[in-house]
Order: sequence, then C-alpha cells, then structure tokens
Amino acid sequence: MRCPSCASLDTQVKDSRPTEDSAVIRRRRVCLACNFRFTTFERVQLRELVVIKRNGRRAPFDRDKLLRSVQISLRKRPVEPERIEQMVSRIVREMESQGESEVSSETIGEMVMEHLRELDDVGYVRFASVYRNFREAKDFETFLDKLSEDDEKPVEPPKLLK
Repeated sequence: MRCPSCASLDTQVKDSRPTEDSAVIRRRRVCLACNFRFTTFERVQLRELVVIKRNGRRAPFDRDKLLRSVQISLRKRPVEPERIEQMVSRIVREMESQGESEVSSETIGEMVMEHLRELDDVGYVRFASVYRNFREAKDFETFLDKLSEDDEKPVEPPKLLK
C-alpha cells in the first residue's frame, strides 16, 4: 500500500479488525519510510462493475461516489452513518449478485430510491429530485402526491375461502 504522505511503497500493517457488520476489514498501517500512520479498508468485490450512463458512456462503478450521493441526500437527517454504509453495501451486493458486469445508471438510481424510501422519506425525496431532474415546485408536488397515495393504499385483508 502506497503511503499517502510520502508515496513510499514500504508500509506495514499494525492492526487489523473487522467492522461491526464484518463486511469490511479495517487496517491500521504505518509507513516505514516516514512513520506516517493511516487507515485502509478492505471489502470483498465479487466482480468489476461498469456503469452505463444515460448518454451511453461506460464508466467503472465507484462505490465512494454512490456513498457520497446518498450522504448528500441524507445530510442533516437523523440517520446514523453506519446505516448509510450498510445500505450502500446492500445495494452493491445486489448489483454484484445480478450476474451482470454492466449496470445502467437508471437501475442504480432506482435501487437507491427503493432503499432510501425504507430508510428516510426526506432523503428519498431529495435524491429523487436530483435523480428525476425536478425543474419546478410542481414536480415536487406531483412526486409527493404520488408518495402519499402509495403510503395511504389500504392493505386488503386476506379473502376467506368458502
């Protein structure tokens, strides 16, 4: 691992431990050249994912970019960072387990919206406003009306067989 301070490749792991959900290994490292200490995180990657953008361009999937966009939508909301991290990990696992190495940005956006809706309604609306490119207040009204309709749908009791 290259030292972020002096760029030396001569670093040593001092401590390794799993995170709370055991999906990531946290490693404390020290550079043997400059004694700079830093932390790295190691996670399982089942396959290299490529994102197909709306304009047809292809780009490597960036988990950190996904995490940042979710964090922005949940900024100043009462959601613990661990829950955000777990949500992003679930989304990445879902994409990797689909069996395809290419995923459309629309698929990723819909998955994020689905998970955000379960986590925080305000974050869900914030993400949707960017993802669906809301241009005016009417777009918010339409979206919120649909959201409240979905929440108010009565759950029908199971029908009894005669």
